[in-house]
Amino acid sequence: MAKSLQTLIRLRKFEVDECRRALGELFAAEAELEARVAALEAERSREEAFARDPGVMIPGIGFTLGNFVAHYLARKAALAEQKRLLDLAIEEAREALAEAFRVVKTLEITRDQRDAREREERDRRDQAALDEIGLTLYRRRKAEDRRSEE
Repeated sequence: MAKSLQTLIRLRKFEVDECRRALGELFAAEAELEARVAALEAERSREEAFARDPGVMIPGIGFTLGNFVAHYLARKAALAEQKRLLDLAIEEAREALAEAFRVVKTLEITRDQRDAREREERDRRDQAALDEIGLTLYRRRKAEDRRSEE
């Protein structure tokens, strides 16, 4: 029983590690997504600055900026949706990690309680054996004392 519980704890700890790894990957994806959003914002700022530059005399620049803004808004909305989905996945991964950790803790507490019970039982048996030895020695001495008095 002890070995099977320890094996189960080890398996569950592996699951906790897997959940942590998955959560780390999601955090990395979130950081990459935030970098893409920042790059998109930087691109928008550059395009607007270029279009507002009085030294640039390109016919139809306003039209191309309008197309860029429409494309920018579509990309921004797509990134926002990806962020929303990623946030949901992160929340689910956190819940899975918390549940896996709870299971490990429950198993560890069960193991510790079982070990404590086994230790108490072993100590009780050892004490009973020592008590029996002590009682036997006492009886022998008493018997020897009686014989020596006779």
